[in-house]
Amino acid sequence: MKVHPVPTKKRNITVHYDVNSARDASSIVSHHCKKLRRLPHIFSSVLELPFRSDADVEVEEGPGFFRFVAETDGIGSDVCALTVEIHPGVTKVVVRPNGSLELLPLDQLELDMWRFRLPQSTRPELASAVCVDGELIVTVPKGEEDDEEEVEVEDGEVHEWGGGN
Repeated sequence: MKVHPVPTKKRNITVHYDVNSARDASSIVSHHCKKLRRLPHIFSSVLELPFRSDADVEVEEGPGFFRFVAETDGIGSDVCALTVEIHPGVTKVVVRPNGSLELLPLDQLELDMWRFRLPQSTRPELASAVCVDGELIVTVPKGEEDDEEEVEVEDGEVHEWGGGN
C-alpha cells in the first residue's frame, strides 16, 4: 500500500456556508490582495450602432475605409455619426437617428448595443452615416496620424517637416 504525502497548501478553493468562516476568508483576502493596475486601452475607438448586439451587420474593409452596412426598420432617412470622447484618448462613434445624442435615464439605457472596436489606423472623427433604401451605411475612413513627420526629397536634399530642428 502506497501512502501519499499530504500537501501543505490547499490548491483548491472551497466555499464554506458558515458566517464565521466567511468573515475569516474576507480577512485572508484583504491581507493578500494585490493592487490592480489599469491596463492601457488596446482599442481606443469604438463604433456603436443603434441595433442590438445580435444584429446582422456587414463589415467591409477597404484600403482607405471601414464600411458597415445593416438593414434598418423604422430608423428613418436622417441619421448622423457623432464622435464622443468617453475618457481622454478613448472615443466612441455613436450613430443615432435624427442626429440627436440625448442622454437617457438609467432605466432606459440600452447596454445591448452592436459595437465594433476600431483599430488605431481609423479616423473616427471623420465617420459618416447615411440611410439609403432601408440600409444604414456607416463609413469610417482610415488615415495616417497627423503627427507623423513628412520627409521631402528634392535635388538630393532631405527636408523634414513638423519635427525638424
